[in-house]
Amino acid sequence: MRILTGIQPSGKLHWGNYFGAMKSMFDLQEKGENFMFIANYHAMTTVRDGKALRDATKEVALDYLACGLDPNKTIMYRQSDVPAVQELAWYLSCLTPMGLLERCHSYKDKMAHGFDATHGLFAYPVLMAADILIMNADLVPVGKDQKQHLEVTRDLAQKFNNAYGEVFKLPDAYIPETVATIPGTDGQKMSKSYHNTIELFDVSAKKKVMGIQTDSTPMEEPKEPNGNSVYELYKLFATPEEVETMANNFRAGGYGYGSAKKELLSAYHRLFDPFKAKRDELVKDPDTLEDILREGAKKANACAAVTMEKVRRKVGI
Repeated sequence: MRILTGIQPSGKLHWGNYFGAMKSMFDLQEKGENFMFIANYHAMTTVRDGKALRDATKEVALDYLACGLDPNKTIMYRQSDVPAVQELAWYLSCLTPMGLLERCHSYKDKMAHGFDATHGLFAYPVLMAADILIMNADLVPVGKDQKQHLEVTRDLAQKFNNAYGEVFKLPDAYIPETVATIPGTDGQKMSKSYHNTIELFDVSAKKKVMGIQTDSTPMEEPKEPNGNSVYELYKLFATPEEVETMANNFRAGGYGYGSAKKELLSAYHRLFDPFKAKRDELVKDPDTLEDILREGAKKANACAAVTMEKVRRKVGI
């Protein structure tokens, strides 16, 4: 089974990234042939600074290696190091109905939040389909907000197969049932687009955690934990026993949000401080990071070449 994950280097990675795509990928490293790419082409829809994009690409690679990616089990590469992805995206674009893209809720959501209405943002699902199909992926870990894009990938694979003959398999989405939408500091979904994230290795983590928006229920009154952002985030870090204790404390009353936030911060440090120590060591050895990315690109291009030989023959190129 071939498993593929992509992540945009459009800013520092945050808790939502870790408990969504990252942790899912780490858990799947033992279950198949893993590919992980840093989607620097995709990031260009929002990042307009070349140095910032290069730096963010490196930062993403460091974060993944620090948090659990094993380069002996997962092929990690930069999207731009596999140029045939853009070629395949064009072939798929020639088969993509406008209506299919117009129905994608991610584009409409970004428009509602003030993003520029560019072709790149509109055609994002086609490039995503090329990323997946060129590696012949069986399984794609995605968040619930990306499930529609995976459905677009399946639609485009089927359209290509119908037009030219069988080339692509239809990949399946992997959405862990245990991970719901991860709330940000304002209660909305945690997203860089909403400026409500807590970064993986955030020097201001304490300030952000203590600033998480809560209701005005007095400390002495009982509170329903479910739906409470602090409690929902704590569930990601803590043991089942610790989660049950916090829930009981909320329901009993006499337990304030400030105390819950301190427990959340402690649980965060317990998990991420060892990751940070590993990351600090990686930063001291930049040549090793570049070697990992170059080796990943070599293997990824070999896989892409197999797919593209079939595609070019089918389309007449």
